[in-house]
Amino acid sequence: MTEKLQTLRDSAAMRWIALLLLALAMFCSYIFMDILSPIKDLMESERGWDSTAFGTMQGAETFLNVFVFFLIFAGIILDKMGVRFTAVLSGVVMLIGAGIKYYAISSAFSGSSVEVWFTEHLNYIPLFDELGVSPFYEGMPASAKVAAIGFMIFGCGTEMGGITVSRGIVKWFKGRETALAMGSEMALARLGVATCMIFSPFFAHLGGSVDVSRSVAFGVVLLCIALIMFVVYFFMDKKLDAQTGEAEEKDDPFKISDIGKILSSGGFWLVALLCVLYYSAIFPFQKYAVNMLQCNLTLPQPTEGSFWQGDSVAIIQYIVMLIVAGCSFAGNFSKNKVLKYSLMAVAVVALVGYCYMGYMRGTAETIFAVFPLLAVAITPVLGNYVDHKGKAASMLIIGSLLLIVCHLTFAFVLPQFKGNAVGGVMVAYITILVLGASFSLVPAALWPSVPKLVDEKIIGSAYALIFWIQNIGLWLFPLLIGKVLDKTNQGVDDPVGYDYTWPLVMLACLGIAAFLLGLVLKAWDKKKGLGLEQPNVTD
Repeated sequence: MTEKLQTLRDSAAMRWIALLLLALAMFCSYIFMDILSPIKDLMESERGWDSTAFGTMQGAETFLNVFVFFLIFAGIILDKMGVRFTAVLSGVVMLIGAGIKYYAISSAFSGSSVEVWFTEHLNYIPLFDELGVSPFYEGMPASAKVAAIGFMIFGCGTEMGGITVSRGIVKWFKGRETALAMGSEMALARLGVATCMIFSPFFAHLGGSVDVSRSVAFGVVLLCIALIMFVVYFFMDKKLDAQTGEAEEKDDPFKISDIGKILSSGGFWLVALLCVLYYSAIFPFQKYAVNMLQCNLTLPQPTEGSFWQGDSVAIIQYIVMLIVAGCSFAGNFSKNKVLKYSLMAVAVVALVGYCYMGYMRGTAETIFAVFPLLAVAITPVLGNYVDHKGKAASMLIIGSLLLIVCHLTFAFVLPQFKGNAVGGVMVAYITILVLGASFSLVPAALWPSVPKLVDEKIIGSAYALIFWIQNIGLWLFPLLIGKVLDKTNQGVDDPVGYDYTWPLVMLACLGIAAFLLGLVLKAWDKKKGLGLEQPNVTD
């Protein structure tokens, strides 16, 4: 009997290659998203930004998505034009925004006529100022204003890319390893956080002189690579459609009434609200985490001219980090027990070595860079579990509990170790690793649940609405953290002398709300039979 001709989607290797292309593009976007986070102190000393300016610029990333409803339009574009067109479009938009942000941070901007114009203008935005949601304010540095504009445009592209990648994974993995694929994509993408934490300060201090624009330029180059990844995916996805006879533009086009169908789902609202609460306690925190550690840790300072102060140690530490990530991730897929445990052992040893190097370098950014490593190790396990066993709602509840514990530890336990270098760094490492593990529970459990709540035709719009609701929190909380920092640290001029207690308590409260909502979601799922606790694999 002749074997039925397989499509690219039926080949495990091709499915995972498609996933790798999407994940690498998001990996690059995650790097640029937090490119200034590990050098917040330098932005204050080199560009004159205070915490409010820094937080306002960081929050601007989601401004157009929230207040101009760009994410809603992105979802409509995705549903009408398809995955591959929207993927390439998102890459182009990200690159344009990144270029503007680079110009704002560069020396070419300083003293230019553009700087003069932005200093004198955009200090008052009608209606937005009255509502208290303006992306600018009087006295905001001109460089921060222009950087905010670039970040707004980049934010449109990266969020469009996020919903496109989610839709692309559903397209390639539906009925197969959906949760594993989504979890793996996010695990790789979040390595961008560690990459950013290591290399943003590396480029800022390269050659012994401080230049923050070099860090942003590094991110722009990576976004060029992201665009290339999307273009390669474009042709791969086009070939899949040619094999299956599917069309990117559906015969039944998107209608405004589809949004009503989505918003009428109680399960959708529970998932969306849980998403905004959880992510608001993570992403805004990342933007301040390095500065928070600088303010709470007493770190050893390497000897002038020693190996630990040199440029090469950053590259070596990054290689060690890749060994940790690669071995721990690959170990989950090995069916040979000897190989599996050997890879895990190498990962553990490399992780210890990585942590030691971070301690010896005496920099907060290299300590926080450990954030995604445990997530990389356990995300495939969690995704595989959700695929075959279910329990997605339960995992969201556990993730919220871990989130609460971590933020309260940062707020009240870590400051007690001020002056104790070894103890403080150990508490920081353990808490950051656990926070990363908590973070891995969300993509493995939440995103694969969306297709169970809405029709396949409007999945793109459903993801867009969730991302839009999420973006409200991602816009608001960087601003709030910056404002709370300035209000509770009046008279503190040292950028590494802030008290972060109240911002961290605020983030812990978000975790408490997410925990309670998770309990409601689990009860709702049991009552309505949404299938959130059921496995994803159907065969």
